[in-house]
Amino acid sequence: MPVVQWIEHLVAVQAVGGSIPLGHAKEGSHSWSIVRISKIRGRNPYAGSNPAPSAMKLEFSAGGIVFKKEKGKAYILVSQHSGHHGWVFPKGRIGDHVENEGRKETALREVKEEVGVEGKILKPLKPVTYFYKWEGKSIKKTVYYFLMEYVSGDIKDHDWEMEQVEWLPIEEVEKRLTYISDKKVWRKAAKLL
Repeated sequence: MPVVQWIEHLVAVQAVGGSIPLGHAKEGSHSWSIVRISKIRGRNPYAGSNPAPSAMKLEFSAGGIVFKKEKGKAYILVSQHSGHHGWVFPKGRIGDHVENEGRKETALREVKEEVGVEGKILKPLKPVTYFYKWEGKSIKKTVYYFLMEYVSGDIKDHDWEMEQVEWLPIEEVEKRLTYISDKKVWRKAAKLL
């Protein structure tokens, strides 16, 4: 792909030179600053530690923002990941367990596996895209979230990927979420509740 067609995106760059995806930059962290990588004619903005987009691995996941209503009040399901310890919405890679699995099927399966509940999909949300590095490889990840209504199950039945799972009142969700990408999709979902 010609350099002039590259899309601008933001990454968070640590003062010591490392980078993480903007979507996974922690708000309030003073050791990270936001850097804009612009399209530059004739020069590779990914030069150095970042490969050209053609060498970048693409990853696709799906998940759910699950809500329930009790006594006229809405609650949202959030979970703390056991690996990075961030508070997130449940999601997982499309087709990592079931060949030719679709986005909706993946989202429903991941919600059940990770947080122990079954949901009913009400509406797809705008996909979230961010960049990260894993084992030295640059990855562009797109996550397809769905707004889901709680159907059944118990959050005590969550799997090992999540160390904690909680139902939070709407007004506490954004404060609890760790990553910018989750906060962004939450803001869109909250308008639909």
